[in-house]
Amino acid sequence: MNKLTDLAKLATEKYIRDGETINPPKDFPLEYLKNKAGVFVTIEKNNELRGCIGTYLPTKKNIAEEIIDNAILAATEDYRFGTIKKEELSGLSYFVYVLSAPTPVNNIKELNPKKFGIIVKSQGFSAGSDVLFNVAPKEYIKSGLLLPDLEGINTIEEQIFIACQKAGINPKKEKISIFKFTAKKYQ
Repeated sequence: MNKLTDLAKLATEKYIRDGETINPPKDFPLEYLKNKAGVFVTIEKNNELRGCIGTYLPTKKNIAEEIIDNAILAATEDYRFGTIKKEELSGLSYFVYVLSAPTPVNNIKELNPKKFGIIVKSQGFSAGSDVLFNVAPKEYIKSGLLLPDLEGINTIEEQIFIACQKAGINPKKEKISIFKFTAKKYQ
């Protein structure tokens, strides 16, 4: 492990054991205390996904705080899995992805699923309006994200399809916008 994955592990274990959120260690590398970035934390158990949550834009004061927050959320809030239990802690593996800022894609030929992660977005309106309260339909955005270099995703088309599927977007019926980003993976 390295300092980033060690921090994710420490944050997860302290929260699961004691219900407490840690602060970044004072001796943590300065680049992660001074800089901001989107961060994803992935937790695996026996090489199987156990939790993964992140932010593609920074929401905290620095990268270290993004890691702490997203590690706790991956352990407790990933809707696909239950909360990690104390008994599981010793058998977990941690991965931290530090993301570049997303940039718009003008042509899908710019994409490469091994090099770039993607965000797909579709804009629409809620069905109908509320006549009783005279409220117009509400605008919403559906979005889905896939990290780069995921096992089993080898083509641009697969990557776009799965990102749309995650977001509940039908790309044949909805106009989508695509953004790409790079991610540095730590394990």
